[in-house]
Amino acid sequence: MTEFNRLHYGEVHPIVHCTVLPPLRPYLPARTPMTAVFALATALLWGFADFGGGLLTRRIPALTVVVVSQSLAVLVLGAVVVATGAWTEAGPDLWYAVAAGVVGPAAMLAFYKALALGPMGVVSPLGSLGVVVPVTVGLVLGDRPGLFQVGGVVAAIVGIVLAGGPELRGAPVQRQAVVLTLFAAFGFGAVMALIAEASTTLTGLFLALFVQRVTNVAVGGGALYLSVRRGGRALPEGGFGVIRGALPALAFVGLADVAANGTYALAAQRGPVLVAAVLASLYPVVTALAAFGVLRERLRAIQAAGAGLALVGTVLIASG
Repeated sequence: MTEFNRLHYGEVHPIVHCTVLPPLRPYLPARTPMTAVFALATALLWGFADFGGGLLTRRIPALTVVVVSQSLAVLVLGAVVVATGAWTEAGPDLWYAVAAGVVGPAAMLAFYKALALGPMGVVSPLGSLGVVVPVTVGLVLGDRPGLFQVGGVVAAIVGIVLAGGPELRGAPVQRQAVVLTLFAAFGFGAVMALIAEASTTLTGLFLALFVQRVTNVAVGGGALYLSVRRGGRALPEGGFGVIRGALPALAFVGLADVAANGTYALAAQRGPVLVAAVLASLYPVVTALAAFGVLRERLRAIQAAGAGLALVGTVLIASG
């Protein structure tokens, strides 16, 4: 996913979700339960990472959260690459990882611009439609879900959109906001497909994620520099001390995102990409529930309905 992420209970939360789509493998129905387990673990990791990112952006500029959290992830991934000898997997396919590292921030910036144009209650749910891209890829590559799974996929996708709290009434939506949001959603999904082409082995995956995140940091750092040149802030009120005190939380956000990519890869290797992608994309539901449980933020009726529908979809997918 992410993918830079969407809207977090009224806050922009800027985590890069890059779901990894491994090479197509024969669909093994007996493994579908494990696909569901790993994909739901991915949703939990992304959801909690987004929750943490949303809290951090209340105190620290969003682009700074991106650059620092992903820089910490780069340090850990770099150590993994060295420890596993993953650098030996280097080849021309890594350009796909570079492209993913460029497309992700571009999608994020488009999404931020769309949020600024608003209304957020329309933009945020539209941004979650990026899940359609990996679902389409899965179908093209040969995934053939059963009837229950088809119903579950539809229910889960609708639930994901509703969990974003769409506004069904209110201010009109500018055409530019819709175009920018759809571009962002396509970009979030395109990152998934690009990373899929960047590796074919586990160690190659480590290297691809490392390259992708290095590119993210470079592009995000450039965007932060331009923002500062235009009068934006790189540091929060309180300066470096605030960032230093938030390093554990920033590390959690970055590393949870990396771990989510790993569990997603395991999910997709054990079953259809379509099933893994939809279940992993339930993270907005996790984020909304975390905000309700920890911050006691009230869920709107449409969000609660979306969470319930997503749960029904999850059961149908897993039982298929």
